Amino acid sequence: MRVSQISVFLENKSGRLADVAKILGDSKINIRALSIADTSDFGILRLIVDSPEQAVTVLRDAGFTVSLTDVIAVQMPDRPGGLAAVVEALGESDINIEYMYAFVTQSEEHAVVVFRVEQLDEAITALTARGMKLLSGDDVYRI
Repeated sequence: MRVSQISVFLENKSGRLADVAKILGDSKINIRALSIADTSDFGILRLIVDSPEQAVTVLRDAGFTVSLTDVIAVQMPDRPGGLAAVVEALGESDINIEYMYAFVTQSEEHAVVVFRVEQLDEAITALTARGMKLLSGDDVYRI
């Protein structure tokens, strides 16, 4: 139940995000989710795309520094308290969340939260033991 996430190092200057978006678009790679964190000098763009290996290749070929990381994606009810149940399950299992981001699906009933944790296998076990639905990479890439 791991999902491949691409991390792209971006200089903090005008047009760099547009360059990534254009390269992926020209390669017919669809962005399913994204998050960006920045400092005054650089940013880290985290992407889930429908073709991660191809995205890594085209971005590297264009001169970007890119890495591939495993994350987990949890489907949760899109209602108040939906996120609380998920993060409580991780906290009760002493699993620290390094970062997370969320997106809503086309269904009005669900949202998806993406987690990067150090103890990936333990997180998968903790969440599935509590009946939470983890999405596979293919599930997320098709959203």
